[in-house]
Amino acid sequence: MKKFLNYALYSGLLIMALTFSSCQEEFEELPDGNEQETIVASSSTAKLIERTSSNDGSFDNIVDGSSCFAVQFPYTVNVNGIDITIDSVEDLHLIEDIFDEVDVDEDILEILFPITITLPDFSEIVINSKEDLRELAEDCIEGGDDDDIECIDFVYPITLFTFDINEQQTGSVTVESDKDLRRFFAGLDDDDLISIQFPVTLKLFDGTEIVVDSNAELANAIENAKETCDEDDDDDFNDDDFEDGRLDICLTACPWVVKEVERDGVNQTDQYFEYLMTFTEDGGVTVKDRMGNNIEGTWSTRITDRGALLKLEFDVLVDFSLEWFVYEIGDHTIKLYTEGGNKIIMKQICKDEETGPDTLREILKECEWIIKKVKNQGEEIDRLIGFEFKFLPEGVVTLSNGTTTSEGTWEIAMNDDGILVMAITMGDEPGVSFEWPLRDLDDNRLKFEVEEIDYELVLLRVCDDSVEDGDIPEIRNVLMGGDWIVASYIDNEVDETADFAGMDFSFTADHKVTVSTNADPLLDGLWRVLRDDDGQIKVYLNFGGDDVVPLGELTDDWDLVSITADRIELKDISGDETVETLVFEKK
Repeated sequence: MKKFLNYALYSGLLIMALTFSSCQEEFEELPDGNEQETIVASSSTAKLIERTSSNDGSFDNIVDGSSCFAVQFPYTVNVNGIDITIDSVEDLHLIEDIFDEVDVDEDILEILFPITITLPDFSEIVINSKEDLRELAEDCIEGGDDDDIECIDFVYPITLFTFDINEQQTGSVTVESDKDLRRFFAGLDDDDLISIQFPVTLKLFDGTEIVVDSNAELANAIENAKETCDEDDDDDFNDDDFEDGRLDICLTACPWVVKEVERDGVNQTDQYFEYLMTFTEDGGVTVKDRMGNNIEGTWSTRITDRGALLKLEFDVLVDFSLEWFVYEIGDHTIKLYTEGGNKIIMKQICKDEETGPDTLREILKECEWIIKKVKNQGEEIDRLIGFEFKFLPEGVVTLSNGTTTSEGTWEIAMNDDGILVMAITMGDEPGVSFEWPLRDLDDNRLKFEVEEIDYELVLLRVCDDSVEDGDIPEIRNVLMGGDWIVASYIDNEVDETADFAGMDFSFTADHKVTVSTNADPLLDGLWRVLRDDDGQIKVYLNFGGDDVVPLGELTDDWDLVSITADRIELKDISGDETVETLVFEKK
């Protein structure tokens, strides 16, 4: 990702720098005998020059989600409820800092429109809404396949010449930046003839400089370099945010599981998938394969002008034995690459060193655990939201919605990779019957996950029904203070309030919510008020799955927006926008 974009306003340098002779007979001779070095403005070499000098918009993907344009400074964003004015590239780290403060499921960023964006050719467009921005972003090819070439850059100044059809020089211009060069080409017709004054210096992504003396050498240098680096054209924002020493600490903190390997342009993921790599502080590294065999090697790091490098050396694991560039570390992921189509991606598997099977068993038995999310093979099982686990002695576990209770067995063990696993067997509820590997543990939250097959279970800890959290009992008392009606239900901007006309909602102390019509009970559901692990107060409603129409649409964990004695406003957020709003009013 280019780090040296020039955002200064284009000052008309191109027009002022072109110097034309005052009469046709006084053409200048092209210096250094380069008469044969003219190229047509529409040639493949010219297109490579344009692509290399394009504006790189990937540095602010955390804001606009597109590598094809960049938002001009200054502008304002709202990040998780906090307004921030972005005046420079450095300010983008403030967004990342807020996102990283708490490990929440969804981070929310809203741009305050209008904004001005800069396109690859450095032209500018005013964007007035989120919809306009998304429409433009949809046309962008992400993942490094866009036209912008970022692995090599020109070293300025560069002098160019223009010619007539007889290849007589008609003018010259000296460009000082990518913007000047790209705008020079924008002012040419397809059949215009141009030439470059050689030698020209280019800089590779790793800081190495190349000097070329002809159009052919220039084209070859760009072609050979354009696929040699990660262009960072994605929404990852943890890139390059580590300092000297942090890399070593991160590597040795927890084991790493191999997720993707490419060597010499050949995908080797199947061979090494799920290998476990453990770094020790003395420079040793152990790789455990899927059969449990250990492969010993050494590792070292260094921080250079080219960035952070990780050197791995093995006698037998030759596909890993290279000095790798570290192009991302963060969010429990490390990405490594070297030239020639070599890449390794690993996920970090951390566990509390003091948390063994016995400790986790005691943690689970101390309090109740509420299901925040359960996902099987990518399908979220909403009908289990808000259900309560009780992990009892002798390996007994119950799962209850306040009305019905299922009983099963549970056990905690360590798998072959040294990861804690919670095995649940519950015949009445196959949705939770699984061997769940522990991925995250804090004071109030447990997360179990098998990412490869998209299984996930997130539990929230609830002790004594949160009676010591003053806000929670107060909100519950308001809900239990009488009957309620749905005053508004908006689903993806569609008003569906009428679907709940005539329904009365009564919330009781045993977490049961009864829906009635004309005093006749219609359906019993589950309700809870909890404080999420990020501090957000949630109202859990569960009326069953999608087949329960229309009440099943209300099954969700809702963010509490506001509450009074007579009105409660809730919202459901997906991605960066509110997709549902639900308002109850006292009958």
